[in-house]
Amino acid sequence: MRQDWRPEDAARWLAEAVETGHPLAPLSPELAPGSVGEGERVALAVLEELGLAACGLRLAPGPGEGGAARSLAGPVIEGRLLPDNAAIALPALRHGAVSAAVVAVLGRDLPGGTEDKEPPAFAALHPAIDIAASRFREPPETPALVAADLGGLGFLVVGRAFASPPVAPIPVTLGPAGERRRRGAGAVPVDLHAALRPVAAAARRLGGLPAGALLVAAGLTAPPLAPQPGLALRAGFGTLGRVRVRFEAG
Repeated sequence: MRQDWRPEDAARWLAEAVETGHPLAPLSPELAPGSVGEGERVALAVLEELGLAACGLRLAPGPGEGGAARSLAGPVIEGRLLPDNAAIALPALRHGAVSAAVVAVLGRDLPGGTEDKEPPAFAALHPAIDIAASRFREPPETPALVAADLGGLGFLVVGRAFASPPVAPIPVTLGPAGERRRRGAGAVPVDLHAALRPVAAAARRLGGLPAGALLVAAGLTAPPLAPQPGLALRAGFGTLGRVRVRFEAG
């Protein structure tokens, strides 16, 4: 880490953008994080600046070095969780990207550390729609900037918990609500427990989480969809559940 670099300096600008909703100009080289680790420290400092506590961890696709995609971790904030069929005003989003997701509620503490001695225990699994967004005026192009930008956290629309947690891959779809499609058309088979394993590993690396905290695996469907005025989307999880979101002009 650079000797004269402090995460709090960049965090103040990002925190102001979170509070006001105003777009943030690119950070100067002196302020910008130079690595994903530095970006994660900025994100934590943003929450501290705002007086907020994370209620979980989200892992979502982001830009990688040399154009290759990589998954980036970021905090989950309670105020960004919305109920099924929520309406989201487009002015609240910048560079929005929508994908299906799964939200897991930890049934017991997930200790920190790098060793994966036993899999995490889940009290519940929920279908969800992840709406990624940015505080920056222009889309952040480096993994470090996305990590600093709360990992691209926008909103999470969360449905009712699955009555019976899946033990095998299930078909996951995302598309316009009300659109008629053949059974299984466009579905992506997803092992939800496998999708959550790297989220749990990231949470351990960052110090662990208590029982009741959330693990979020976003990007279950690709490519992400762009929100449009009047668009209603439905994420289907086979026979286990579904969740909807609507986008409004504002």
